Amino acid sequence: MINEQLKKFTIILGSASPRRKELLSDIGLEFSIQTTHKEEGYPANLKEHKIAEFLAKQKAKFLSESLSKTDLLITADTIVSFKGKLLNKPKNKEQAFNTLSKLSGNTHKVITGVCIKNHQKEISFSTITLVNFKQLTREEIYYYINNFNPFDKAGAYGIQDWIGKIGIKSIEGSYSNVVGLPTTEVYQQLKLFI
Repeated sequence: MINEQLKKFTIILGSASPRRKELLSDIGLEFSIQTTHKEEGYPANLKEHKIAEFLAKQKAKFLSESLSKTDLLITADTIVSFKGKLLNKPKNKEQAFNTLSKLSGNTHKVITGVCIKNHQKEISFSTITLVNFKQLTREEIYYYINNFNPFDKAGAYGIQDWIGKIGIKSIEGSYSNVVGLPTTEVYQQLKLFI
């Protein structure tokens, strides 16, 4: 089993996201968590899926300075794109309402870039999932904003939250990708390090 073979590594998740932590635990991996507080950024000419991958690689670069020979680092960044524009984490209720109003009755992209790295090699990739929301009422949007925490989530929502359960009509692609880590792809890529 891959999980046994991976025990030769000290796996590090380079993310403070509780959702990524849960997803990685769900596929049976043991790991520690490290985070960086360095300012992230990306070149203005990058397109959607390249942005997420660039940010994941940037996090890996920040964290890999202290990697030992037995460490295996996993970093990720999730972005939400609607009509070619990125929807960042909302800073307040008004921004959250505006973002969810845009997504209401429409389809958007959730893109997670992932970088897996040890002292010998680095693999990066991105995964895209299309998410289709039903038409949300003002009451539903405000109920979600007031009762849940949309402020730490790109696109102002979590698919695993109440709004995902009552508002998402369909998805095309990986569910775990929308939560924050495409576990099927991560598992496949980890095999390349054994």
